[in-house]
Amino acid sequence: MKQYDIENIRTIAVMGHLGSGKTSFMESVLYVTNTKEKKGSVEDKNTTSDYLDEEKNRQISLSMSHIPVEYHGYKYNFLDTAGNRELVTEVYQALSVVKGAILVVDGAKGIDVGTELVLSELNERNIPTVIFINKMDKENIKFEGLITDLQKVMGNKAVPFLWPIVEGEDFRGYVNLIEMNTRVLQDGKVVDGPMPDYLTEKVEGLRESIVESVAMTSEDLLDKHFAGEELTLEEIRSGLRTGVLNGDLKPIVIGSCKKDIGVRDILDMIAAFMPAPNDLKPKAGIDPETKEVLVRNTTNDDPFSAYVFKTTIDPFIGSINLIKVFSGTLTVGQKVLIANTNETIKISSISILRGKEQTDVDMLTAGDIGAINKAESIYTGCTLSDPKAPIIYQGPPFPTPTIYVAIHPKNKRDEDKISIALHKLTIEDPSFEFKRNPETVQLLVGGQGMTHISYILEKMKNMFNVDVDVVDQKIVYRESIKKTVEVEGRHKKQSGGSGQFGVVKIRFEPLNPNESEFEFYEEIHGGTVPKNYFPAIEKGLIETFVHGPLTGFPIIGVKATLLDGAYHAVDSNELSFKLAATLAFKNASEKAVPIILEPVMKLEIIVKDEYVGEIMGDANKRRGRVLGMEPLPGNKQKITAEIPEAEIIRYTIDLNAMTQGTGVFTREFVRYDELPENLKQRVIDMYKEVE
Repeated sequence: MKQYDIENIRTIAVMGHLGSGKTSFMESVLYVTNTKEKKGSVEDKNTTSDYLDEEKNRQISLSMSHIPVEYHGYKYNFLDTAGNRELVTEVYQALSVVKGAILVVDGAKGIDVGTELVLSELNERNIPTVIFINKMDKENIKFEGLITDLQKVMGNKAVPFLWPIVEGEDFRGYVNLIEMNTRVLQDGKVVDGPMPDYLTEKVEGLRESIVESVAMTSEDLLDKHFAGEELTLEEIRSGLRTGVLNGDLKPIVIGSCKKDIGVRDILDMIAAFMPAPNDLKPKAGIDPETKEVLVRNTTNDDPFSAYVFKTTIDPFIGSINLIKVFSGTLTVGQKVLIANTNETIKISSISILRGKEQTDVDMLTAGDIGAINKAESIYTGCTLSDPKAPIIYQGPPFPTPTIYVAIHPKNKRDEDKISIALHKLTIEDPSFEFKRNPETVQLLVGGQGMTHISYILEKMKNMFNVDVDVVDQKIVYRESIKKTVEVEGRHKKQSGGSGQFGVVKIRFEPLNPNESEFEFYEEIHGGTVPKNYFPAIEKGLIETFVHGPLTGFPIIGVKATLLDGAYHAVDSNELSFKLAATLAFKNASEKAVPIILEPVMKLEIIVKDEYVGEIMGDANKRRGRVLGMEPLPGNKQKITAEIPEAEIIRYTIDLNAMTQGTGVFTREFVRYDELPENLKQRVIDMYKEVE
């Protein structure tokens, strides 16, 4: 693959809801550009994008793949993304380095909730977007209804650039409203043809609307249009490009990936109307030392800088890091600074990925995308730069896990392998997390949903040969007391020779468990207990509080005050008073009314207005408390609520069901609250084996 000038590179995210045809679009692009002799298909499990075993098994895209193609003097860096909302990290990684996007819409399904979510994401980031309505060859496509639905969501920004030719129920081709030429399907191929007479008036009206939109982009063009002068094709193209780049226009194009209809026009439109790497704003970062804002222009003349936007782990090759060069050039053998860690490394190899295929190259230029292999110091989110001109680029914030499950290997011999495997998988996916909970003796893995987690675990099995069983996570409770009591603890042991003797009288009283876990004081008068035994008494209580009497979880929120006691000049020692303190709390535990404390989480839930009532009612059913609501753009609301963690173990799944997959939420621990009495015994029974 040859080197391209910056103006002739396009980096495009391919996005869309699950099943819209993103992978099929990429196969069609590879075929019509003669990059691939024969098209693959999802059903045959031989596509370039979906090359992972997990993707072939499920017949859906699960990770982002880089698909570069060359066509008519341009290089297109396509980043094919996953359509499942749980795999949103793959989308965020792609959007961190692209200047434009193609939104693929299933023409048969229409503008579903998944499509609306992607549109919202692109609009919030102000990314120039082409909307591709796929599967136009299917029956009963209501194209004008699709346009109406799109314009309801996007307003007049959604503008058709291609218009379909439909005879009866059959899709026969389309009219290019920009070039004013017609393409028809003939003997299975798309060829030039005449525009049907019945479309003439419709097409002329649509063309006039486009010209009016173009005229609005420039005062000179507006004056020319009002004067009755016809705009030239070059002026129309230029005005449309301006409108697309600044977000005022979202071109709608049509076709069928299955029959390769419309794909060439889409490629031409990407070249004509979508941004090059040096269009729009230059890339801003910060100086690692001074924290001052720095700017890099996307030119080969600026100091080298690049961002690592995705890391994958190959069990044989090691790490493969996809990078976007924002400025300067990168060559094999060049020394670069990892600005985040201040480590300098030498680049030993550079390659271009196309799915899983790698082609070695000697250089990457500004605006291009490539891969660096065998550089274990590099990971997702790193900035690489010229050692003499360091800069750090801020990557996208990745979502934290919303659901956790516990896992354990099916084969005990895999105990040592499992942590290594999980660590490598977290390098690939920053939104995936694993941690071992010593209190419940569980290994927890967290993700954005069960599809996300099961994909990770399936990958672990395929890549590292580690198979696991999955169970629900156990909630980490705490214990405390509700009543103030004064008790005595007496330890006496005599078995010949020096014995053991220690007596303490201690007052135990409840504290706010969220403000203080344990406090120890003494009010000894007259030396009934020597001061040198105070630390032993405190230590005895601390060790006792590690395991509460009800569930075995730690005791918090207790104040212990040593009031009195007795000692023996010969038989008393630290161990005696330590054991006396333990006995004191054991004697106090029932009288002080022991309670179980449950963790309460703060949830911020973003849903459409239409689901607010159901979400709030559901929060109440979960023993939750709604704290407030905040209106958001796009007819959405952010609901803030506090709900016990035990009630939201699988909230991700439930929220998807309640909101048709459109709701999202974040969660964080806020405090411990007393568990209601009616649930107390059930929790005790559940955790009676916890040690």
